[in-house]
Amino acid sequence: MRRQGFTLIELLVVISIIGVLITSAMTSYINAQKKSRDARRRNDMKTIQLTLEQYYATTGAGSYAAVATAFSPQPVPSDPKPSPHTQYQTSTIDTDSYCICATLEETTKGNATAGAASGCTWNSAGTLYCVQNQQ
Repeated sequence: MRRQGFTLIELLVVISIIGVLITSAMTSYINAQKKSRDARRRNDMKTIQLTLEQYYATTGAGSYAAVATAFSPQPVPSDPKPSPHTQYQTSTIDTDSYCICATLEETTKGNATAGAASGCTWNSAGTLYCVQNQQ
């Protein structure tokens, strides 16, 4: 007698293997998305820092608060993850210093902890990436 088709066991094994492969691919994809969004946040923070420092140096504003006022009509970059997540936060901007932080999604990639970001005041839990004045 000639056998045609697959047995139920063979089908179940193939389906379970496909399920494991899909699960691992989705996990990798989600992690890659988080890393990409965090890289953008870090890049945005460095761009803000560079802009503030260049403006401060070229205009002789004498105060980071004056620099911040000059940039106040311009919005903070939009976060790469849609609402309700607000990741960017200005902790302090005063006469001789500033500290601006972003909350990262990955828990081990920040450069500061809540409330202790080199003089920054931060009340949020999570991993922070902060930039501050270089002058």
